[in-house]
Amino acid sequence: MANETSGTADGDPVPLVRMTREGGVATVVLDSVHNRNALSRRLLVQLAAELDAAEADPGVRVIVLTGAGPTFCAGADLREQQDGLGQGSVSMPDILNRIFEHRCPVVARVNGTTRAGGVGLMAACDLVVVPDTATFAFSEVRIGVVPAVIAVPVLLRMNATVAHEYFLTGEVFDAAVAERSGLVNRAVPEFELDDAVTGYVDALTRGGPLALAAAKQLRRTVPGVEPRRAFPRLQELSEHHFASEEGQAGISAFRARRPAPWMSGR
Repeated sequence: MANETSGTADGDPVPLVRMTREGGVATVVLDSVHNRNALSRRLLVQLAAELDAAEADPGVRVIVLTGAGPTFCAGADLREQQDGLGQGSVSMPDILNRIFEHRCPVVARVNGTTRAGGVGLMAACDLVVVPDTATFAFSEVRIGVVPAVIAVPVLLRMNATVAHEYFLTGEVFDAAVAERSGLVNRAVPEFELDDAVTGYVDALTRGGPLALAAAKQLRRTVPGVEPRRAFPRLQELSEHHFASEEGQAGISAFRARRPAPWMSGR
């Protein structure tokens, strides 16, 4: 049975983010349906708290991030953006960095419409699965603002020419464009969404936890580094993991044709 967290980080009895755990998988749900899971101050605080809780729980191997209702995330809470109070105690960069630096792979189970900052949140995840009916837009320019912060995760994934087009036009694009451009890993029929996510989760839990934590950093650290500088650093990383307790245990298990020790709880 899944275990659900109780209470919220900001003391409000009504959670905007929920986390359940089943086995080694923590499912984090944006549950602010009244404003299409917009990135309000309270939601960001609660999302940070749940990501931190998963980080601290050694039993969690993979995180699945999804939304309640028909929308994954509508982006910034525009009502709050007009109130003049500035950002809260947790910023959007704080959240994106938590996902980037989390020891666990994060799979975005995008349940529907995604706009602006929601696309950035999705793009920060390690793997992204969407229904083929989903639509996306960098709608910021339409209201006179810029997709600035989210450009960091988006441009790590998405073809730069395609991203530039949609950053400038603010036009809506579909799941096929998102998949072709690299923004998402897989676009599937809606009825296959959970199976596709489960397939990724199953594959991820077969990997060594320390190896996965290191491997997920390669996308951010290798591109743009001159090969003569990159090779020594990556050779050192490779040697470290081959010699590590986890690496040696995995090699022994492979040679003996038995499951790796980290798969004992599967």
